[in-house]
Amino acid sequence: MSKQWRWVVLLLPLLAFLVLVGFLMRGLFSDPTELSSALVGKPVPQFSVPDIYDPSQIYTEEVLKGEPMLLNVWATWCPTCRAEHEYLNQLAAEGVTIIGLNYKDDSRDKAINWLNTLGDPYRLNLFDANGAVALEFGVYGAPETFLIDADGSIRYRHVGDVNERVWQGELGQRYRALTGKGEG
Repeated sequence: MSKQWRWVVLLLPLLAFLVLVGFLMRGLFSDPTELSSALVGKPVPQFSVPDIYDPSQIYTEEVLKGEPMLLNVWATWCPTCRAEHEYLNQLAAEGVTIIGLNYKDDSRDKAINWLNTLGDPYRLNLFDANGAVALEFGVYGAPETFLIDADGSIRYRHVGDVNERVWQGELGQRYRALTGKGEG
């Protein structure tokens, strides 16, 4: 084998290693809360679910129209949902419209008790017992929050808890841009 080919053979593993390092470094510095959603820019999916308090009251995707709002997917079994709940109460008190989607909870009574104990920041609370609606939204797990415009189109998706840092960042900025409200 010629000297030139030996160098090529010796450099191939190094080149493969550098490509692998580059791939892994890209993943290391990506934000896991920024999962892309095929639904961003599209209307919310069609659904029909009961109200958490009144099972005879059925809501469809039409409740997610009329004004900019957040759709917050939550559950009592989710410790991160509990951690974000106080901040959601604060946002609701400041006038932010939030719709709750209770996701695959053990029971309606347990969810209602949770809201009665911790406060209910939601204008409406949808009960998604089997997770079918959340699946239509592409939810990976709770909590997830969707920013929905007045026409009922999804404008942004946040995975993880909503807290002051998140609200002062992209989620809050996008909400304020849609509502025309200043800092809040």
